[in-house]
Amino acid sequence: MGKTVAVVNQKGGVGKTTTAVNLAAIIGHYGYKVLLVDVDPQGNATSGLGINKREVSESTYDMIVGDVKAESITKTTPFNMLDVLPSNMNLAGAELELVDLEGRESRLRNALAPVKDKYDFIIIDCPPSLGLLTVNVLCASDSVIVPIQCEYYALEGLSQLMNTIRQVKRLYNSYLELEGVLLTMFDGRLNLTQQVVGEVKRFFPQKVYATVIPRNVRLSEAPSFGQPVFYYDKSSKGSVAYGEFTKEFLKKNGRRPKEK
Repeated sequence: MGKTVAVVNQKGGVGKTTTAVNLAAIIGHYGYKVLLVDVDPQGNATSGLGINKREVSESTYDMIVGDVKAESITKTTPFNMLDVLPSNMNLAGAELELVDLEGRESRLRNALAPVKDKYDFIIIDCPPSLGLLTVNVLCASDSVIVPIQCEYYALEGLSQLMNTIRQVKRLYNSYLELEGVLLTMFDGRLNLTQQVVGEVKRFFPQKVYATVIPRNVRLSEAPSFGQPVFYYDKSSKGSVAYGEFTKEFLKKNGRRPKEK
């Protein structure tokens, strides 16, 4: 049975979707079957894989709020071993609609259950908020990766996020663990960056990945070409860093790259 990992941070602009897309794509490249689930109404993970959000007729919205089966909305991508459950703007209203639904916090978990054993890993991209959609993701996940931008307010809001994770673990999903913390948008020339790295390591002892993701033009260009950076420019600093991070992630999960 596959492991389900959420990429979560309620702050926008921290490299959350970039991390979800590139981790999923590189896991696939390394020979493991992976499903990327887009639960962000902005649908950036969907378009980052070259899928036109406007042409998505049924999305994760229909699966979470309706009773559409995950299998029937899963799309294959041109990238090795990678499938996606796409999102579109319909999901923006889901928070309100979920309030009145029975078992509202476990809708996503139940929807993913039938496909879980088809994949080695399921990676879920969350919305930048701590509402019911994110609670659904946390209930459906085995663990959580938290991307943190190396900037002055990096730790702001993190205690709120960790409280939410603890609450979900206590109330709905006793298996939920912190997979790790990934430092993004790293610029080693700035003293502030080094300070932030130190602070994050104090806040999350033993949980910070050794790999850091640098600021990189190619990383920000790739989504507009509908490609993970690994496929867009394999030799770029951003791609190399995500490759190293993915190896680290796999190793912690007892796997190793099965490169062709």
